[in-house]
Amino acid sequence: MEEYNVTVATGTSEYSGTNNYIYITLVGEKGDSEKTTLDNPGLDFCRGAVDEYKVCSPAPLGRVLLVRLEKQRYWVEDNWFCLYVTVAPPGGGTALTFPCYRWLIGNVKVELREGTAMRLSDDTSTQLLAHRKAELQERQAVYRWVAWAPGIPKCIDAKTEADLHQDVRFDNEKRSDFEGSLQYALLELSLKKLAIMFGKSWDNLDDFKRCFWKLRSPISEYCMEHWKEDSFFGYQCLNGSNPRMIQCCKKLPGNFPVSGDMVQGSLAPRTTLEKELKLGQTPGLDTPIFLPKNPPLAWLLAKIWVRHSEFQVFQLLSHLLRTHLVVEVFCVSTLRQLPAVHPVYKLLAPHLRYTLEINCRGRTQLLSADGIFKRVVSTGGEGLLILAQNEYKVLTYRSLQPYQDFQQRGASKLRNYFYREYSLMLWDAIHSFVSGMVSLYYHYDSDVVEDTELQAWIKDIAEEGFVDVPRFGLARELHNKTELITLLSVAIFTSSVQHAATNNGQFDWCAWVPNTPCTMRHPPPTDKDAVTMEMIMDTLPDVSQTCLEMAITWHLGRPQPDAIPLGQYREQYFTESQAQEVIDKFKQELKEIEEHILTQNEGLELPYLFLLPSRIENSITI
Repeated sequence: MEEYNVTVATGTSEYSGTNNYIYITLVGEKGDSEKTTLDNPGLDFCRGAVDEYKVCSPAPLGRVLLVRLEKQRYWVEDNWFCLYVTVAPPGGGTALTFPCYRWLIGNVKVELREGTAMRLSDDTSTQLLAHRKAELQERQAVYRWVAWAPGIPKCIDAKTEADLHQDVRFDNEKRSDFEGSLQYALLELSLKKLAIMFGKSWDNLDDFKRCFWKLRSPISEYCMEHWKEDSFFGYQCLNGSNPRMIQCCKKLPGNFPVSGDMVQGSLAPRTTLEKELKLGQTPGLDTPIFLPKNPPLAWLLAKIWVRHSEFQVFQLLSHLLRTHLVVEVFCVSTLRQLPAVHPVYKLLAPHLRYTLEINCRGRTQLLSADGIFKRVVSTGGEGLLILAQNEYKVLTYRSLQPYQDFQQRGASKLRNYFYREYSLMLWDAIHSFVSGMVSLYYHYDSDVVEDTELQAWIKDIAEEGFVDVPRFGLARELHNKTELITLLSVAIFTSSVQHAATNNGQFDWCAWVPNTPCTMRHPPPTDKDAVTMEMIMDTLPDVSQTCLEMAITWHLGRPQPDAIPLGQYREQYFTESQAQEVIDKFKQELKEIEEHILTQNEGLELPYLFLLPSRIENSITI
């Protein structure tokens, strides 16, 4: 009789444990072990437990190929989250790790592969090949594409987050925190008390401080003090909530009648508008051009309108569409086309955590016909879809690659563009990390070309996910390692760095609502001389809209309690020492970037810390 030492690890989040029956069978090259009930004295499979057992086999199993776990109900159903299983062979040899990171729901049977990453061509066992195929067939039945709206990327087929499989849902702690934080914010802002003032304007700009006393941050306070200043207005175009919109203008649009004389006073000495240019309004009396030399209130209101437009663009386009929905395509395709043993699945899985649920919640709670955006954001409802469709008409794969993006926008040499400097440093670190990981499993370009699972994955991304994005420009097949490394780097960069750049500062820039108002209640003025403070106050969000903007941006932009920082991998998908060495090198590079950013920001009146690696999440979870 052969005796194997087995450990079984249960998840650490609430309700991960179970009181149901758990059975295990070791499946080897030469046969199966006995089906063994996992039952020690006392309680087994408690939250966070690592339980040890003996599993017997009447004969040597040879190489253990699979671990079969079975769960059966005991009185009441009690789901179980298994982290991993380890198996040590008789005689005390090296233990094998079988990652799980799945929920076992109902009376169910799952089979786990050993943790070494394997391409399809690496598998020679008929059993393991059949296991790969069955896993993908099961996933493709669970995770399906659907078109949310015409002209934008496809998404997961789920009407609400409740339709998602438990494996991609929030943990209970995350769910409780997410649902409670918005209510907390509203309570702190005394919205219940102020709700009776719905539709009522603030009397003056200082009145906005009445809901600013509890939810605040150093940058939001800086905004409150400096938001009227032109230099601060310009700074936000570089390092604010929407830092990748600024671009070099080489030619004035025909419907923008600005002359050199009009702006000469705003230009640096020894330059002209014509020289600067070398780097939908219809002209008329009722569409004036606003300039710094105009009456102060007219110039202030013009800047408020620009910042209001910025709110629409960064929330809906830069944040939601260019990060959340782009990454969702990678999520769905990865789940549908790559088995858990595939090296690309293991690489991407930590960077896709929670994204499907947060996107489902966004569609149902923020963007729906009766959602929050419809209530307080100018482009809520039909305007939102029009903006989205227009953005995706021009979205390109190249623009998701930072070096290409800065070059295309003519923004490679702007001074004090901290977003550019830090994002390029992080891109280089991510690209180096991905290159190291890919090279462990793909030695030649032909390895990429011949990986049919990988080719099915890229085809699914291009022909399903981005099929309605006409200019995206992503090929339907991968021809070499370079293309694979770039694509994986884009997926990880977008789900971490780019999302952080547009998400993490939204409360800082929007909490002082006059700086970035979510809505405007009157159209832009047609007479510069007629602008009054009363007009400005009647145009800015009312009391309730102000409170909602503050609450939503705090809710979405605050640090998440369960955040996993970029490069930190709690779940050990890779078990090979070579892969761990690449991960450790990545962590060290991120540590050096963190130290560089902190040093560079010492003493700055307005530090730019949104891209500190410790403040960037591995995935889009909010």
